[in-house]
Amino acid sequence: MNNKGFLSWFLDPSRRGAMLIAPAIIVLLLINIIPLMWSFGLSFFKYRANTLKPPRFDWFYNYEKVVTKENIWEALQTTAIIVAGSVGLQMIVGFLLALLFAKKFPLRRILLMFVLTPMMLSNVAVAIYFKLFYEPEFGLLSQFVQNFTGEMYVLLATPAGALIGVIVADAWQWTPFVMLLVLAGLVSVPKHLYEAAEIDRMSWWRTFTTITFPYVRSLLLLAVLFRTIETFKIFDLVFILTNGGPGTATETIGVLVYRTAFQFFRTSNSAAMGYVLLFAVIVLTSLYLYVIKQRESEEM
Repeated sequence: MNNKGFLSWFLDPSRRGAMLIAPAIIVLLLINIIPLMWSFGLSFFKYRANTLKPPRFDWFYNYEKVVTKENIWEALQTTAIIVAGSVGLQMIVGFLLALLFAKKFPLRRILLMFVLTPMMLSNVAVAIYFKLFYEPEFGLLSQFVQNFTGEMYVLLATPAGALIGVIVADAWQWTPFVMLLVLAGLVSVPKHLYEAAEIDRMSWWRTFTTITFPYVRSLLLLAVLFRTIETFKIFDLVFILTNGGPGTATETIGVLVYRTAFQFFRTSNSAAMGYVLLFAVIVLTSLYLYVIKQRESEEM
């Protein structure tokens, strides 16, 4: 009777929805929520993963140490430079590609497929590809420069060159994402607006500013938001391509957190760094959304 009662309760149609989403919620708790809560609690303790000493509660010691250390501010500055350079390049190139593919021309679909390919690759694959591309002895970039100068070219040997190398690699991978968002906006522009602009003999620039750009502006702002958040968390591309070097020239906040946790085994300190990063991303996102909302309300 008990088994039948449980079976009838379990198979009740009113509970089917809850039963369907229950596995996803359990997986989310096990993979995301519980580790987040554990690491957040750990950030208030003194603990090193390579010792047998139990964690010792120490209030805000780790957070105080994080915000007063110079290397974290240097890492944040490096991350900000990479974010600004990469996202800016993605916006410009992605927008131009979207304008190109919005028009019909021969082999358009085939070319579009090739342009979208970088976005489908893993970050590790892209990092390895560009590491070989920048290789001073047999890399394509070095071979190309050597044809003109006769000398081997080492892009990643200087701080500025390493930053440029990381920015180009990240922008190459994610420019198709921006292009897709902008292209969706361009395709949705009503054709009769362009026909009316043609009849009124409007210039290309006026047509762009009054018809094209207003339709894609919201998608472009969305692309900036998504790519800024993702680039701010950049780790694997930098770690494989430059390992944070030369020196600490390309040491992003993600690389610094990894080194603190798994090379220096300052586990609690790295947890606090991670939550400082999370807080910074939330604050920047909130400010960005607030500014956008204010501008939209002013225009209305």
